[in-house]
Amino acid sequence: MIAVVGHSDLTAPTLKLLQEDVRETLRRIAPPGATVVVRAGRGLPLAIGRAARRTGVPMVAVLPAQESEPALLPEADRAAAGELLYLSAHVRLMTYDPADPAECVAADERLIASCATLLAVWDGSPDGSCDDGPDAMGHLVEYARLRGVATEVLWSPAYARGGTPTLSP
Repeated sequence: MIAVVGHSDLTAPTLKLLQEDVRETLRRIAPPGATVVVRAGRGLPLAIGRAARRTGVPMVAVLPAQESEPALLPEADRAAAGELLYLSAHVRLMTYDPADPAECVAADERLIASCATLLAVWDGSPDGSCDDGPDAMGHLVEYARLRGVATEVLWSPAYARGGTPTLSP
């Protein structure tokens, strides 16, 4: 499986560019039978889901859960999560609070630990903050590397951060 994580504050034009770049990257790194795993939400997860579908790589959408039942996503993520469910081959429930940035990082760590490869959309910046709270991309890449998870970093000079993570149809 290939876990995908990335900055949560990518601009809309960057998300459009990413769809094609992720398709090319998945064609290169995904072995036969590979599956992409992404936490449900707007922005990057939706761009990943669309790219995976167009590449023919099945995707697993991870939804937050509380007491073995799906938890309510923040309102801004609900429409994107619906599309991700449509694009997904499977859905996985994971206990975490999607409104708590620390729990989201812990959920990403669990995803990474369960996968053979990490695809990180990361500009190489140290951990800091972004529009949606703490940005832990540097930590997640290091986490994967320390655990021997093959890591592919995707970033282009054409990408930009600081946007509201939306993606139109």
